[in-house]
Amino acid sequence: MDMQDAAERADAMLDSVLAEIEPSLHWVHGPTTTGSCTVTRRRTVMTVVSAQRRGSLLGVVDRFWRKSGYRVTAINSHVDAPAIYVKTQDAFLVSMTVADKGQVHFDVDSPCVRRSEVADSTSPATAFLDPGAQLIPRPNIHSDFWSAGDPQVAASGP
Repeated sequence: MDMQDAAERADAMLDSVLAEIEPSLHWVHGPTTTGSCTVTRRRTVMTVVSAQRRGSLLGVVDRFWRKSGYRVTAINSHVDAPAIYVKTQDAFLVSMTVADKGQVHFDVDSPCVRRSEVADSTSPATAFLDPGAQLIPRPNIHSDFWSAGDPQVAASGP
């Protein structure tokens, strides 16, 4: 396996977990990074996930990853910044973390593989990101389900 193969495997893992989540979340690609023999793919969720819904999201992701044969290596049950970390049978490290303002991130880190060029992901993002943006903005897409109970969304939502 080379770095491009690892990136494609990471994309498949990210696509499968995001496809499992209902109602669906809107996301954009985070930066792809490479090390001397590793590659990391990232997805950043643009749907506002309220504090009241974070546990539900973690549960869906946890059950899917366990069903997929991934081994849970750590769970952070912090109220504001929960996370789950798993390892696949082929040594990929996968995580879902909740960061500032409830923004959800999915990351996949490859094991050490053969060095190669790595192309951009071909998975189509489900949220718009201004091509000139230097940073990914905070989550800004309302969901009747995932954003439920978020006072900021209720105040600024339609």
